[in-house]
Amino acid sequence: MTSDHAGEAPETAAAFAELLDLVRGADDLLTTGPRRAGDETTAVEGYLWLLQLLDVATSIYVTSDPARPQMVALESPTMKWGGDNSDAHYRFAPLDPHRSYRLRGVRGDAAYLSITVYGGPDDGRWSTRIVATRNDHQHLTVADDGSFELLLSPDADPDDPGAVRLDADAVALVTRDYLADPSSGVAATWDIECLDDVGPPRDTDAAAAARIRAATTFLRELLAIFPLAPDPANANTVDEPYPVPTATYGWAAGDAAYAMGSFELAEDEALVLEGRSPGCVFWNLCLWNPYLQTYDYRYESVTLNGAQAQLREDGSWQIVVAHRDPGVPNWLSTAGHRRGLLWFRWFLPEDTPERPHARVVPLGDLTT
Repeated sequence: MTSDHAGEAPETAAAFAELLDLVRGADDLLTTGPRRAGDETTAVEGYLWLLQLLDVATSIYVTSDPARPQMVALESPTMKWGGDNSDAHYRFAPLDPHRSYRLRGVRGDAAYLSITVYGGPDDGRWSTRIVATRNDHQHLTVADDGSFELLLSPDADPDDPGAVRLDADAVALVTRDYLADPSSGVAATWDIECLDDVGPPRDTDAAAAARIRAATTFLRELLAIFPLAPDPANANTVDEPYPVPTATYGWAAGDAAYAMGSFELAEDEALVLEGRSPGCVFWNLCLWNPYLQTYDYRYESVTLNGAQAQLREDGSWQIVVAHRDPGVPNWLSTAGHRRGLLWFRWFLPEDTPERPHARVVPLGDLTT
């Protein structure tokens, strides 16, 4: 594809054409091959997911500026990707490892709040490591009014609890703010400023093209992974939870344990999940489609956290996934999906969680 105006900004024109070519072919994933949608609901979600990814890619790579950073929302009830959930707010800011920043915030009603600085490529590829993590339970000094601040700088003292040293590959920070009561809880507020003297922005052909290419690379990497192909052989199971990682890929949290599972249910079946969560500051279970999007939690119960769950006398829990309400506690709706993904997370767990037990039962066999 060429533009009549390519001669005025040749690099930007070429980068823009590359982005359009990628988007033009992206829906092949939804219609062909082992990762095809397979049903109307999943196909529709896939097209909307592609549009939402464009929104995210534009926000974090095209319009963001590490010299003049803003805290960008990574999710909302209508912008879902990368494992969103109803309890959390995520914010992003780009970083230049040669600059210094002051991050300020007010924690609100967070059950868990963290700031993670990621290192790796700066061209749209996923981050390859965690530079530093600060959370409100271990490494972040929070005043009585809930306020806090953090210096981020290549010259920061690594022993200063109020600072993070930016390594040479630091490229971004992501904040996490989890609410036990997302319907009424007050979310954290954030502000970031660059402490260096920077003038007004002046765009060039090369700079604009680099940002568009980064957005294209970001999309290409996500499309290489998602949608996840269904795995009927392992349906209605939960994997062994894996412990808090010592390394990470992408923008995963550095102080959480996780477990993935899946469901595939007929209209008259239910998946019963039983387990026990270790001591932790927050845990939840989310139902996802193959694009790692939660179902629409504004209108249906599709996620459950530890503050919401009804526990048995011994502290264990039973969670039921079914197409309709069986009249028992801790029911999660499939929201019209025949199959989907299960995702458990536990923040700052005292121990690696036990593997939840999963079994399929006739829906009529469930009683209160």
